[in-house]
Amino acid sequence: MPSRRTFLAQALLGAGLLAVTPLPALCAPDVALEVANVTGLYSIRVARVVSPRTVAEVAAAMKDWPGQVSVGGGRYSMGGQVALPGSLHLDMRSLSALVWLRATERRVRVQSGMRWRDLQERIDPHQLAVKTMQSYANFTVGGSVSVNAHGRYVGHGPVGASVVALQLVLASGEVVEASRQVNTALFRAAIGGYGAIGVITEVELELDDNTRIERVVQPVPLRDYVAYFKQQVQGRPDSLLHNADLIPPHFDVPQAVTWRRTGKPLTEKARLVPRGQAYTLEKNALWAMTELPGGHQLRQRVVQPLRMKGGEVVWRNHEASLDVAELEPRTRAISTYVLQEYFVPPRHLESFAKGMARVLRAHDVEALNISIRHSPADTTALLPWAREEVFALVLYFKQRVHERAQAAVGVWTRELIDLVLQHEGRYYLPYQLHATQAQFDKAYPEAAALRTLKRQWDPAGRLSNALWARYL
Repeated sequence: MPSRRTFLAQALLGAGLLAVTPLPALCAPDVALEVANVTGLYSIRVARVVSPRTVAEVAAAMKDWPGQVSVGGGRYSMGGQVALPGSLHLDMRSLSALVWLRATERRVRVQSGMRWRDLQERIDPHQLAVKTMQSYANFTVGGSVSVNAHGRYVGHGPVGASVVALQLVLASGEVVEASRQVNTALFRAAIGGYGAIGVITEVELELDDNTRIERVVQPVPLRDYVAYFKQQVQGRPDSLLHNADLIPPHFDVPQAVTWRRTGKPLTEKARLVPRGQAYTLEKNALWAMTELPGGHQLRQRVVQPLRMKGGEVVWRNHEASLDVAELEPRTRAISTYVLQEYFVPPRHLESFAKGMARVLRAHDVEALNISIRHSPADTTALLPWAREEVFALVLYFKQRVHERAQAAVGVWTRELIDLVLQHEGRYYLPYQLHATQAQFDKAYPEAAALRTLKRQWDPAGRLSNALWARYL
């Protein structure tokens, strides 16, 4: 069986697309103090950038700087959640050491700027794996906790459920420990709090066993998907990872992909995805699907069948160490690629998915796919995006970078937020800030408790960013 990348290479070679050269990147002058995110949208000019290497340096920066402070990690949030105009920006990526690893206890503590991939390299020799994380390993641990990210892990919910304890630097510069037993209110507010209550400097995590997993693919009618998930995914103890892809333009036949624990021989010997790959094939395919006439046929006839191949057997750590570079376009000078996410209870999944598809078609949204994930109720975070059991619908789409395009995206985004609120759901906060204040307040009424807590621990509002400046 040829690998997925080999199959894609053969298809693109036949289409004459491998010879296409990338477009030149545009250079912007004097961006040293501009804090950008992965989309290239909403860069924010700050007063100063500091890259602390110790917790003491974080505390000193908080004490010495007279104004507001913003915090960033991998900068994968997409609407300015990591910066604030005129602020001191703490770039946490140099605070990345392993504090300790207790392999027999399946427990680890790291500094918050460590990336998941670096952690995986430390724990893989012990046949251990991260318990819960995003699908891609480039994100920092502290950033993932700050947005309370989730992945495809069956039954795990958001990453906050696997967090044992946090070290926080408060607005005063005080360093405190927080957990479910100590400083509980701070612990709950920091997980999914987007830096509103303190700077996360250390994270203690539960770990899990590294196992072999097999990829199983099954198309399922949308009306049957919830029942299928409960029986064939949630109802099977060997299910580890799961998502389902909805493909444009109708988004009506979920392609269910489940990774199940197995004892079968490996089809991929590497324990982790190799670092530093160029992913030229994937970038050319992405460009062809969205820019060339007939690109939708390439997606339907080549790329999607490739994505839906089953039978692969890999290490769990291999599938968890994917590099977000495989999603990176050849250029973001004219267009960029963006995410949104919506959470709905299982009883509303079919109705919301159909309504979402109608909105996307009505506005000619260049949607590449919608990925369905699952999460049990979140009982940890103060601002939970899963106040009950939910399915997450992750929209991946292309938009132009000019202001008119941003405004147009805002129109249909607000329609989708209204739709998810009508279906007793919520939207996810690390993306473009298109929601109205009324929509935010309705989606996250717990923000009132966060405001109260912030007045107690940060009365001057020193810790902030574009998200909280707008809504909190």
